[in-house]
Amino acid sequence: MEQNQNICYSNKKILLHACCGICSGYPISLLKDMGYCVVVYFYNPNIYPEDEYKKRLEAERTLCAHFGCELIEGKYEPEVYYEYVKGFENEPEKGLRCEKCFELRLENAAQKAKELGIEEFTTSIVISPHKNFDKISKIGEIIANKYNLKYTSINFRKNDGFLKTNQISKSLNLYRQNYCGCKFALR
Repeated sequence: MEQNQNICYSNKKILLHACCGICSGYPISLLKDMGYCVVVYFYNPNIYPEDEYKKRLEAERTLCAHFGCELIEGKYEPEVYYEYVKGFENEPEKGLRCEKCFELRLENAAQKAKELGIEEFTTSIVISPHKNFDKISKIGEIIANKYNLKYTSINFRKNDGFLKTNQISKSLNLYRQNYCGCKFALR
């Protein structure tokens, strides 16, 4: 696999919260095509177990090397996730626990964007057909307002985005998970 240098020629930066390598392939490609310098932020304390987390992080490293993007690796802190979703453990998939999880990760992404002086952020989570685009976008916008940032709401599923992201991941032979990430999703 040929690796691109980590060079960005655009002053227009965006922080992309990446949930996994599979989901972030097409968003990185599209954002770059839109003229953005993409800074990828991998913050996913919800992923269980730690071995699974490491596999997903390694896939993200491979993807970012391929696209020549900067990758910032957030801390793996599952205890923060469990505390944040406490009381919502028995919620069904796509329920309030998932909303809390999106909120936690997007809040952290906004904090990282602010720390880096990047005024826009978005997430690759929305590419999944299993996720509610409008709900996640609303969470992102509320958090962005709190930090005086812009949440860039792009429906990455449009124009066969989910198919394209899967093609990218297959071409790079990225690790493919078979569940969302948390131990509750394994039930």
